[in-house]
Amino acid sequence: MSEYIEVDQEIPRFRVNRKVMTDPAVFAVERERVFDHSWLYIGHETELAKPNDYVTRTVAGRPLILARDAKGKVRVWVNSCPHRGAMLCREPKGNARFMTCFYHGWSFNNSGEVVSIPDDAGYGAGFERPGLAAPAKVGSYRGFVFVSFDPDIVDLPTYLAGAKEYLDLVSDQSEVGMRVLPGTHEYSVKANWKLLTENSYDGYHLVSTHQRYLEMITAAHGKADISFASNSIAVNLGGGHAVMAGTPASGAALGRPLSEEAKHEKAEHFERLRQTHGDAWVDRMGGTRNLVIFPNLVVIDLVMGVLIRRIEPVTPDYMEVSAWQLVPPEEGEELHRQRLDNFLTFWGPGGLASPDDVEALETCQRSYAAQRELPWSDISRGMHTPHKGMNGEYQMRTWWRRWHELVAGEALPEEPQAPLPDFFAGQRQRPASATAEAK
Repeated sequence: MSEYIEVDQEIPRFRVNRKVMTDPAVFAVERERVFDHSWLYIGHETELAKPNDYVTRTVAGRPLILARDAKGKVRVWVNSCPHRGAMLCREPKGNARFMTCFYHGWSFNNSGEVVSIPDDAGYGAGFERPGLAAPAKVGSYRGFVFVSFDPDIVDLPTYLAGAKEYLDLVSDQSEVGMRVLPGTHEYSVKANWKLLTENSYDGYHLVSTHQRYLEMITAAHGKADISFASNSIAVNLGGGHAVMAGTPASGAALGRPLSEEAKHEKAEHFERLRQTHGDAWVDRMGGTRNLVIFPNLVVIDLVMGVLIRRIEPVTPDYMEVSAWQLVPPEEGEELHRQRLDNFLTFWGPGGLASPDDVEALETCQRSYAAQRELPWSDISRGMHTPHKGMNGEYQMRTWWRRWHELVAGEALPEEPQAPLPDFFAGQRQRPASATAEAK
């Protein structure tokens, strides 16, 4: 039996040892075997609206620069001067043709080439004048930019596997290309990063954890629809990726109801999309998606809008979280306003949902101090039902199986995927005008 995960198909039972949430040795192995050998999200191409735009991010502990060079090409560089190591870009974002190290004055263009070294002649003709370092691999799918530090990793489309279909469902919601809005939610959680991956597509904590929010919705708009889990199904997308996907009836309680004007704007927008993609695909677009791309990217697409959430592990009991709003830029003004309102008041660090989740995860982490007396967390819900994943934790077990394969070097017994209802299998009528291939 694994020291990390216990699986019993007869009972059935799936349990995770709480030491994986607290042990620095496990965290170090995750850094090496998970984060050094995965594709990791760094940002969206639309965050770089103009040539020479850049943003700075930390990915798997490394400081990186996501930039659009002078010719418009998206680049990723290590945010460290090759001379003595000082950070080149110390602002979260900006626009610059050149990056000059404030320490000794070495300067580089945004294509990574060194362009100026003070007292260059003092180094001699044979001195190697290095350019900027970069991650081993950089890839983009539908505007989502990923990096990998593994030079031998599979290409990005292969890695994404079935998650590509769900990124397509998000990206096809615009005729001109989905766009990340300016502004970032940034907050920290004193808990292990894996707890937030679980929480991000946990379909049934809504009623208990967000009780006050539901009471507020009921008081303002009448009885809240809490059918999210019962109208959803978990789907194994391969590679540890999974989604909690729902029908248009799902998630109606998540976010204040749209006004009649916003509903009309959305209906008109989706009607135009039907001409391109067909009814089956656009019907699916109108549903919901809580998608986790292994190991730490979350894309949540609900009535209120599309959230991109990136989870950055810092220590075994501390993570940093960044989140952005992704929108179709051609949508109506009222719908756009309500999306932004929900992004702030529901998803925001001081909103009506995120603080509840943060408190829940931090109490879990504090309770792990008693792991000797209570060593296991249970993730068995739904294993015995014929529709595995419905109202359950199949999506989490899918993630944990991939985690265990990488960290422990051992594959756990697979769990069959429930047959997908026809709604969740609907495809495009014909290919979208925007290519779905990796760039």
